[in-house]
Amino acid sequence: MTQTAENKVNSKKKFKTIDLVYIGLSAALITVCAWLSIPLTVPVTLQTLGICLISGLFGAKRGTAATIIYVLLGVIGVPVFAGFKGGIGAALGSTGGYIVGFIFTALIAGLVADKFKGKLVPTILGMVAGVVACYIFGTAWFAIVYLRQGTPESIGTILGWCVIPFIIPDLVKVVLAGILSNRLKKFIK
Repeated sequence: MTQTAENKVNSKKKFKTIDLVYIGLSAALITVCAWLSIPLTVPVTLQTLGICLISGLFGAKRGTAATIIYVLLGVIGVPVFAGFKGGIGAALGSTGGYIVGFIFTALIAGLVADKFKGKLVPTILGMVAGVVACYIFGTAWFAIVYLRQGTPESIGTILGWCVIPFIIPDLVKVVLAGILSNRLKKFIK
């Protein structure tokens, strides 16, 4: 093997290693953000901030992979979810749709960040679109769980519980994640 071919193999290997490092650290960041709670009228965690930040920084591939790993860790019982919860019960409960919806948030926000090369306004709009997808998936899941329990609620009531109290805090988190990812992107390989 020539020196140039060997360097190409080594650079690909290093790239894969750095991907794994970024993905692992990102999953850990999401976990820490899930544990941090802001006590408002309804407690607000920083998961959305973490997911949007890593997706803006690392793009769709790394951001989505980190979010999937985070979700899988929680499903197998590692207490990575909000309130130090974990396990299949937490993932399949009434708010489990939002946990699964985080994957859509990461994918959409990461795809937009990739396409627009980290430009601030499109990145923030992509993050908003990702959070909206999470709201849709999570709220539908929540409604189905409540219907199965025999306690039908109106969509207005469900939105009042699951979406409306979180809109402003999530917009603040998305803007903060967009600004941070835009500023930190130059330090990421």
